[in-house]
Amino acid sequence: MAAAAGPARLVRCGQKDELYRAGLRSGAGTALRGLAGARPWLAWRREVELLSDVAYFVLTTLSGYQTLGEEYVNIVQVDPSKKKVPSFLRRALFISLHALVPYCLEKALLHLQHELQVEAEESRSPENPPALGFPSRSFVRSWIWKQVGQLSEQQKKRTSQVVDVLQQSIPLLHRLHLAVFYIQGTFYHLSKRVTGISYLHFGGLQGEDQSIRTSYKFLGIISLFHLLLTIGVQMYSFKQKQRARQEWRLHRNLTHQKSRSKEAAAGRQSRCTLCLEERRHSTATPCGHLFCWECITAWCSTRAECPLCREKFHPQKLIYLRHYQM
Repeated sequence: MAAAAGPARLVRCGQKDELYRAGLRSGAGTALRGLAGARPWLAWRREVELLSDVAYFVLTTLSGYQTLGEEYVNIVQVDPSKKKVPSFLRRALFISLHALVPYCLEKALLHLQHELQVEAEESRSPENPPALGFPSRSFVRSWIWKQVGQLSEQQKKRTSQVVDVLQQSIPLLHRLHLAVFYIQGTFYHLSKRVTGISYLHFGGLQGEDQSIRTSYKFLGIISLFHLLLTIGVQMYSFKQKQRARQEWRLHRNLTHQKSRSKEAAAGRQSRCTLCLEERRHSTATPCGHLFCWECITAWCSTRAECPLCREKFHPQKLIYLRHYQM
């Protein structure tokens, strides 16, 4: 007699499938490393893992067969009507959402974040030639780079914030889905929830699944509570960072205004008494008076004395003051 598969069977099925997929990834990576070397393997490791996952699901789910995990716990996929096997299109959509979409989203966010950081660094140091990064850019990264280049500075900041929020929200979304699965006990993967693919199992004790389902519901409530605490802590941390940034901007503006007022007040003191202009390359005489380097060296070429106090000294005694502000 067929019945809806309980959460314990679905968890064991997912763990078993993950075990076989990990073995397939490891074997494919070892083969690539042995044929092409370690450097290509490091560069294409994520793509090899993607191809291994797609091959696993194409040979099982898309071909109309059970996966090894489904065989292990004796469950069968069904569509939302629970009366027939999911259609080919539904199974193909599940594979795309389960393997292809996470990979594309991860790569897109990483490339976008990288290009935004490169643009920010180039705007801070425009003397660095931006063309050095072109040979290592793929077609997708070049397209993202062109799109980022068309954004204004404000749009780049907002885009960077959106990327950060998405990178932090995706793991939280998976945790939320897992907590809902523990409570409902129907869809173990988010891709199966979207496509509506559930499971039926044949044989076994019905009471055993019912008793285990209660424990999973309690675990789901604890997971949901822990997730809410995590979100609350992250929001509090985000507000603290925003507050710290605002205080730093305010402090920086006040410091800048104070420095400008000090410079304005010290403007008269920073004039050279020889050229009567703002002192450049401040240089001190042994008696402590300050002049421009060009002015005092030209003066010492004719008279070896201080222009103010007339104290005698050798030109070698002049001290050039580096990083002197006044």
